[in-house]
Amino acid sequence: MWIEHHSLFLEELLRMEGRGGLQEVPCSDCGGSSPEFKCQDCFGIDLRCSSCITAAHQRHPLHRLQKWNGNYFERATLKSLGLRIQLGHTFGQKCPNPRRAFNDNFVVMDSYGIHEVLLDFCDCVEAESHTQQLLRVAWFPSTTADPKNAATFRLLEEFHLLSFESKVSAYEFYSALVRRTNNTGLAPVKDQYESFMRMIREWRHLKMLKRSGRGHHPNGVDATEEGDCAVLCPACPHPGKNLPDDWEKVPRAKSWIYALFLAIDANFRLKRKIVSSNTMDPSLSRGWAYFVEEGAYKELLAEKVDVLQEKSTCSSHNAVNMADTKTSRGLAATGLGTIDCARHNMKRPNAVGDLQKGEKYVNMDYLFFSTLRHTSLQTLNVSYNIACQWHKKLWQRMTAFPISMHFDFVSKVIDFFVPKFHLPAHIEKCQTTFSFNFKRGVGRTDGEAPERGWANINPVASSTKEMGPSARRDTLDDFFGDWNWKKVVGLGMIMLRKMKEALPERTNQQIALNDLEEGLKEDYGGVLDQWRTQVEAWEDDPCQPNPFERNADVITLASVHLALAKEDEAEIQSGSCLALHEDCSPSVLISSGLELEEQQRRLRADKAACGLHAIDTQQGKLVERSNSLQRKIEAWVKIQALYMPNISALRLSDQATSTNTTSVPSSETFKLWLPSQIGRSAPCDERLQQTEWRLRYAQGHDALRSLRSSLRAQTAVLKYKDRNLRGQGANTRARNTLKMIDARIEAAASRYEGAHKALVILGGLLAETGWQSSLRPLNWQDIRSMSDLLWGESEGRRKLSWIWNMRGAGGSEKDDTGGLEDMRIEWCKARARAMRWGEEVELLQEEMQDSVIPTSLEHQDGCVAYAKRQAFLRRELVASFEARWAETLAQPDNINDID
Repeated sequence: MWIEHHSLFLEELLRMEGRGGLQEVPCSDCGGSSPEFKCQDCFGIDLRCSSCITAAHQRHPLHRLQKWNGNYFERATLKSLGLRIQLGHTFGQKCPNPRRAFNDNFVVMDSYGIHEVLLDFCDCVEAESHTQQLLRVAWFPSTTADPKNAATFRLLEEFHLLSFESKVSAYEFYSALVRRTNNTGLAPVKDQYESFMRMIREWRHLKMLKRSGRGHHPNGVDATEEGDCAVLCPACPHPGKNLPDDWEKVPRAKSWIYALFLAIDANFRLKRKIVSSNTMDPSLSRGWAYFVEEGAYKELLAEKVDVLQEKSTCSSHNAVNMADTKTSRGLAATGLGTIDCARHNMKRPNAVGDLQKGEKYVNMDYLFFSTLRHTSLQTLNVSYNIACQWHKKLWQRMTAFPISMHFDFVSKVIDFFVPKFHLPAHIEKCQTTFSFNFKRGVGRTDGEAPERGWANINPVASSTKEMGPSARRDTLDDFFGDWNWKKVVGLGMIMLRKMKEALPERTNQQIALNDLEEGLKEDYGGVLDQWRTQVEAWEDDPCQPNPFERNADVITLASVHLALAKEDEAEIQSGSCLALHEDCSPSVLISSGLELEEQQRRLRADKAACGLHAIDTQQGKLVERSNSLQRKIEAWVKIQALYMPNISALRLSDQATSTNTTSVPSSETFKLWLPSQIGRSAPCDERLQQTEWRLRYAQGHDALRSLRSSLRAQTAVLKYKDRNLRGQGANTRARNTLKMIDARIEAAASRYEGAHKALVILGGLLAETGWQSSLRPLNWQDIRSMSDLLWGESEGRRKLSWIWNMRGAGGSEKDDTGGLEDMRIEWCKARARAMRWGEEVELLQEEMQDSVIPTSLEHQDGCVAYAKRQAFLRRELVASFEARWAETLAQPDNINDID
């Protein structure tokens, strides 16, 4: 354990504060007596005299020195020892015409701290500019006009990477640098913060140009066009780069392999305050990377400022309905809109832009059409959380955009989707029409890629919101480029993990589909081919009837009551009525029994809620309800005896076996002895059993509808509470509301459990089958909202509770149209699952091939060395990916064509 040795570590740290046994040791270089200086940054600890330590640091002019003053080491500088730094000549060569820099007080920022140095520029006739002389020793000048300070490339690179990984701000980094220079404040350091901010912004820009090959363009940097500096996704299809020459001739059935997946989203954390302007803060690039070109973008938005956005016809989506109302006081931008690669979570070129209000169509349209200028693919899959509304008049809105942004949508195959996590919030029709799970050619894409990327960029918001418009765009462009690069480097592991997940799932889902079809052949062999034809027709033409949607009417308890009343009416008119009481038919008897059972359940719940210390008013109301219920039960029991004569014997037998024979059952505990409670213990009219079965079946569906409604209300209240309520009073009222909703949820669950228990008993007596597919046992983990996750679930494996996938009520699956429709939908879903996993394997194989692009070397000197290094790096990445994938890619051939 380290704690056992902490004294040793502490002793060594304190030893370094003194001379550490070197008191009588001569200068380590010349052997002179009484050496006083040591270097904090050189390897090892030794003492040297002033002349020796100055000579030793000719190549290390930014090291930090300390001088022994007789009592302790104090800070010393190479400047105070007279070390001069000569630029413009090779090391050791003396300049015949040196020129001192800025009154011998040049400032250099380095990882070791902020240094004042004695610097000489070369002022010979053929000397380079002062800026070039600084750059050639890896010092970045803060200005090109008579530079007075600079930062080392090492420092800029350090901050650059640190900002990507930790999201540290320039101010925090600079403050740490100042403290490293002097942590006492007794020797204030001249403020270099503004210079550092300027240099790091220029550094970001230069690194972007360098990495995108702009320094190798024959026409120079000025030839850079929009989107040229973006890091492209190598796994996405790029005609002319990673696709075969005949990719456009691929059969229609396989054209989805070369589809482009786009995901649209907005982020309202990346705000920007009204600070500076484009004039005061000009951009270093003009739409060269991920942001759109600002001038044309703002010009079009100004023309559309008065265009109102139509309201949502789906759920009440805030992104649609509140696009014009989002507060923007004090803000120049309320957030960002982006278009991402939906398969690999990378930012697209010219696909990012500021939002001035909410998520307005005009903003997102511009970004969408802007990034589409960079592709010529024939198949597009577009994901957006409000795609059901946004896509309706998209092509009509496109006509208002410049001709250069028009898109030939007629000759393309374009499908629109809603991301999987957002889909449950949409109406039922959208949940099938825009689902990634049901459409062909999308694999296991979920459309949620932008959401994952926001977690990486959101911490930057605290810094970028205070920046000027162009500085913010340049900074975010740099962060998006780094995000894309990290994704490129990680493709090897990411795709391998996805392939290892997809291969067994493809096998399992295909086997499950085969088993289902084998079982269906006996009862549904005649309609199975019809279902297949129907779902294939919908996949080819979405205008065809959607096989995933339900067409049968939903059965409710009220509709069953009506049906039973009409049957009684028909029996009375035909003279076949078997009613033994003039005011109560058998169906009315059972229906009334269920109502009494529900009143008993409510009374028990209300008594339990009052607890042991109910006030007199509460107790009085409960006693009155109990008395009223008791009278209703007594009247009902008298009529029950006419239809069920043996019920009196059952009650006497039950009382005789009861542990408490003296007390009279209270109204809420009185056993009604409905047919489901009798079971096989005594004979019962089958008609009564059939009547209760029908009513219980509808009661189960009603209870589930009530349960889902309460869960939706609970989710809505929780979201409203978290977003809008502050203070004890408002939160207390919200908790009371949630308490009432919880009671409704418990009541609905209890009602359903009672109905399900009765159905299990009656189903066995009446040989009813098929109802279990829609009315399943209700466990505690099933009672959750659409957005709730079970322990251990992730978004990638997220599954809705079966109560949200509930099919319509019907009788036997063999005899009832609703049951047949249930089976069709279940088969369609099983087929879709198997197809999506199979497509995922094929898409991953194609993406792996696209990622390993052959590279070639250029034979030039100078800057081409960088190109050679980048080519070598790409080949190393390709070799790394291929080595990782080799074993897994060998597997698909062994399990193809699973029957």
